[in-house]
Amino acid sequence: MRVMRPKNRAVALGSAGALVTATLIAGAVAAPAASADSRHGQDREAVGAAIAAARAAHAGIQWQDCPADWGLAKPIQCGYVSVPLDYAHPYGKQIKLAVDRIGNTGTKQDRQGALIYNPGGPGGSGLRFPTRVTAKNPVWANVAKAYDFVGFDPRGVGHSTPISCAYPQEYVKAPKADPVPGSEADKRAQRKLAREYAEGCLERTGRAMLQQMTTPNTARDLDVIRAALGEKKINYLGVSYGTYLGAVYGTLFPGHVRRIVVDSVVDPSRDNIWYEANLNQDIAFEGRWKDWQDWVAKNDASFHLGTTRAAVQDKWLQLRATAKKHPLGGVVGPSELLGFFQTAPYYDSSWVPVATAFSKYFAGDPQPLIDAAAPDMSDIAGNISTENGNAVYTAVECADAKWPTSWRKWDRDNTRLNAQYPFLTWSNAWMNLPCATWPVKQQTPVNVKTGKGLPPVLIVQSTRDAATPYPGAVDLHQRFKGSRLITEKGAGSHGVTGLVNPCINERVDTYLLTGKVDRADVTCGPHATPKP
Repeated sequence: MRVMRPKNRAVALGSAGALVTATLIAGAVAAPAASADSRHGQDREAVGAAIAAARAAHAGIQWQDCPADWGLAKPIQCGYVSVPLDYAHPYGKQIKLAVDRIGNTGTKQDRQGALIYNPGGPGGSGLRFPTRVTAKNPVWANVAKAYDFVGFDPRGVGHSTPISCAYPQEYVKAPKADPVPGSEADKRAQRKLAREYAEGCLERTGRAMLQQMTTPNTARDLDVIRAALGEKKINYLGVSYGTYLGAVYGTLFPGHVRRIVVDSVVDPSRDNIWYEANLNQDIAFEGRWKDWQDWVAKNDASFHLGTTRAAVQDKWLQLRATAKKHPLGGVVGPSELLGFFQTAPYYDSSWVPVATAFSKYFAGDPQPLIDAAAPDMSDIAGNISTENGNAVYTAVECADAKWPTSWRKWDRDNTRLNAQYPFLTWSNAWMNLPCATWPVKQQTPVNVKTGKGLPPVLIVQSTRDAATPYPGAVDLHQRFKGSRLITEKGAGSHGVTGLVNPCINERVDTYLLTGKVDRADVTCGPHATPKP
């Protein structure tokens, strides 16, 4: 689940570290040959992860000022951790992962270790996490007193041996084809683009790297980062896809977990990862899109787009039809519009800016909408980052699980869904279709479950989340025994823990600072609705 979709490609799921005790490391390194047999890949990789963690614990991290072009000023520090490309061969090729940190703001006595963060994706960078401290974010002030805030770029992302599937400037170029097909020829064209994209991933990234771009490997990387930090157990905050990463980490390394908060949860069921997850997302996005339209209609005095949901929808369809016939500014067609408008169902923080640009267009000023939705071809670094994020998203989701290869199934499922849930369905289908012709072996998802030593996990979820529908939180809650679920009822912004809602904020603080959870699950009211 993308924590955020890149501008000119349809959204997807908005996609787990670690000093093992000396005894465990010694035991793992000296594991009997039978457990390292090729018939037991998981065992080999578990041994490899223990070897890599022991090596990282010894090496540590050489912290220094962050490179100037990373945009991370002092006192944030940066460094690298080396991990095996393939954990089945821990002494083979190594890749470097970028990490950063800022120390706890309290005293030495206050410090409880490192809190490691993943924002989702897959493909999202966590390196901005320490800026929550430098920016004095009040929601995280109490936790910052106790924890070093640690971010990292997962394998393949950003500064961590980045991968690519397309030439970035070509990738972001607009306008792209309308994702909603009007004919069989349109579908054939999109299928061709998906095949070419999958081939581009293999060509530009290479088979060796591409087949190791999996969530379990990122979870093993997380354990190595834990070890390099000198931490015996991990404290972890994961949002969106980061919840799945946390769930897989908690399954593979239950004894290495101190505290985990997962926010806006991917359903970890093997049957859900990843094809069904995207279909379920289409349904949830339609619901949240309607929530936003209701809000726009309620605030017609500010936006003048209609006093009913139907009237706002008519304006959307009118805008869409106009942009299809004559792309706005020559570059903003239906695909680009969707890239911008879908931020509203994702995040409440986008409700006002999206509605404002929408309103200005119908008031005779299309430029704000064009500026927001069109790619910036002069932003070379940003376009590289956008292409890289989508490459990682595709590589991880395609490699994590076996996807349907029958176009007939894709066509039937998405045609059926589009009839009732047209906002996102076809764009989501095309974004994920490269997985139908993926050029490297696809894995079987981890069976997420409670293991020995796993402490209570705190789960936070809004009921109307579009990117990660609510049932996913319920499923993970059932799988992790002793976990607690905080439900934000009547809300739907993706990523709850960063919003101001005292009912939630205070419980997250209490859990991270004391380890205590409520005796039973908790339902909180929604955070404040945006005001025009």
